[in-house]
Amino acid sequence: MNFELARFNMIEQQIRPWEVLDQGVLTLLAVVKREDFVPPAHRSLAFVDAEVPLPEGQVMLAPKVEARLLQALSVGRHERVLEVGAGSGYMAALLAHKARQVATLEVRPALAALAAANLRRAGIANAEVREADGSQGLPSEAPFDVIILSGSVASVPQPLLDQLKVGGRLVGIVGQEPMMRATLITRVGATQFRRDELFDTVAPRLHGFAEPPPFRF
Repeated sequence: MNFELARFNMIEQQIRPWEVLDQGVLTLLAVVKREDFVPPAHRSLAFVDAEVPLPEGQVMLAPKVEARLLQALSVGRHERVLEVGAGSGYMAALLAHKARQVATLEVRPALAALAAANLRRAGIANAEVREADGSQGLPSEAPFDVIILSGSVASVPQPLLDQLKVGGRLVGIVGQEPMMRATLITRVGATQFRRDELFDTVAPRLHGFAEPPPFRF
């Protein structure tokens, strides 16, 4: 398989047409080798427009979804980032190239080990994998400039929003199947948050994020 040609086609045929026009993001996708974060059995799927299977029934998000989320966050070199759901470590690798420091939380031991090994092999020193339930974030190390939920949630818990700095951004995929929306939430004041809906998509539910209680008449 010609990985470089497949990477070029992924960027030009999937990602750029999906309104990812930030040249910094596009360049990063060309530099960070996605195939190195895909399990060997599924390496041929590294650049397809679909989710890629991971151990324990988890998946990598489709490349264009990852790219749109990364673009929406506009991460700066001075910023600290918290990711919930490390998966294979690929998103943490992308973030680490843009941020000062990345902490990524993964509740499944096999995935935490996989992500840590992938990041280590890629030579990324400013991203750390923590084996932990990310539903309550990392309050002992808050506040963060950026929080990314690498999966879907029924709603964003307030404790996560409280861990944003003023001016900080959180992005995640929010809602119920079949209708979910990638959503960017910006903390604009001590108790004020601005919510921007970015695009419709569907993603697997992150572990530990409870469904809303049923409506009672």
